Amino acid sequence: MSFTRRGFLSASAALAALPALSRTAHAAVPREADIVVIGAGAAGIAAARRIVAANRKVILLEAAAQIGGRCSTDSATFGVPFDRGARWLLNADSNPISKLARGAGLDVLAAPVGQKVRVGRRNARPGETEQFLAGLVRANRAIDEASRGKLDTSCAAALPKDLGDWTSTAAFVLGASATSKDLADLSVMDKARAQDRSAPLACRQGLGTLVSKLGESLPLALSTPATRIVWSNRDVAVETPAGRIATRAVILTVSTNVLASGAIKFTPELPKRQLDAAAKLSLGSMDRIALMLTGNPLGLSRDEVIIEQSNSNRTGLLLANIGGSSLCTVDVSGSFGRELSAQGEAAMAAFAKEWIAKLFGSEAAAAIKSSAATRWNQVPGVLGAMSAAAPGNQGARKILGEPLGPLFLAGEATHETLWGTVDGAWESGERTAEAALRRIGALKDPEPEQSEKRPRRRGKLRSASPED
Repeated sequence: MSFTRRGFLSASAALAALPALSRTAHAAVPREADIVVIGAGAAGIAAARRIVAANRKVILLEAAAQIGGRCSTDSATFGVPFDRGARWLLNADSNPISKLARGAGLDVLAAPVGQKVRVGRRNARPGETEQFLAGLVRANRAIDEASRGKLDTSCAAALPKDLGDWTSTAAFVLGASATSKDLADLSVMDKARAQDRSAPLACRQGLGTLVSKLGESLPLALSTPATRIVWSNRDVAVETPAGRIATRAVILTVSTNVLASGAIKFTPELPKRQLDAAAKLSLGSMDRIALMLTGNPLGLSRDEVIIEQSNSNRTGLLLANIGGSSLCTVDVSGSFGRELSAQGEAAMAAFAKEWIAKLFGSEAAAAIKSSAATRWNQVPGVLGAMSAAAPGNQGARKILGEPLGPLFLAGEATHETLWGTVDGAWESGERTAEAALRRIGALKDPEPEQSEKRPRRRGKLRSASPED
């Protein structure tokens, strides 16, 4: 069952995670490099790999003590792989990361598609499910239609007013669960441009394990934040606690919230145009509460997804029996998720237990043996989940990705259709690396296509028209 044209499971493709996979090997910080890449998440790793392939000197700087960024797998807490953030890849037939995974000896397979809606303590009846799905189809169409207008309104304003008891559930599936922001805070144009995110792929060892594996052989400096970037149209240098690096280009892959926070200083300052774009693409909130249960008290299948018919935004998305284990996760997102995360891990665990009891009974809740939760809004190097354009601001993605002389910005926020995904982050890293390599003369610009010569027209000159 696929709950939406864009894929109900797209909620879990969000880039929100707490890094747990650590490394102790540090590369020495060089005094110079052809290109410096800042941020060792999916975008930074993809960029650095492309530069290495071009036989140019690169150093990958990471402020944290581990690589992976918002992709992270924790195999220690529960004894089974637990993706604390990004969980799925997209586009099974063409995904470059899945092909690299096989070469790295990791297993990538189609993610399960078992999905149910709970109405109180029972599963939704067939008629109820059909009513919900029909409402989602109409809601998606309404958002698409609104995106064709002159004004980039909020998705909430476009939502049909006659969804009845399914209004809050539809808003959760299309908004907070899929994008980390409520529909009121989400641009219809940004939502409508998002590529289809159904039929996801999963890595059996964890997506964080995979992304970290792809970066482990790169020239890397961990626990080495970039503190200042000194740049002009021609020259650029990166200052770190370990020293200053002179370079010919810099690829910056930090999140929009980190960029807007001023954690990295720029001399001169970044143009207001780019800073405003980052603010308009602020990260939403999505966190994951993991629960280890005794046996299978929920009576669910392996990797089955559950949502509820809710009457408010105080709800979550359940992924049950992950990888055939007794580990379950409850994703909380949007404004409710942000408020809950701010209250701390104990409050998050209490909500998850209360929510499980409401849907499956007190005995199921009593079977919870241990729990853990991510709190991405409080992680200094991330400060949220994924970028989502505010109403009226879809165009900020293109602005954010504009090169500034030797400075290049990459990451999921710069991708106009695959924002909020590992795929978008990876693709942006690769294409930005190629732009930086062209900047330093390491790649030639593609040859322009030769157009056929047309016979010269005689007669009066006339103004150009779309037909010319």
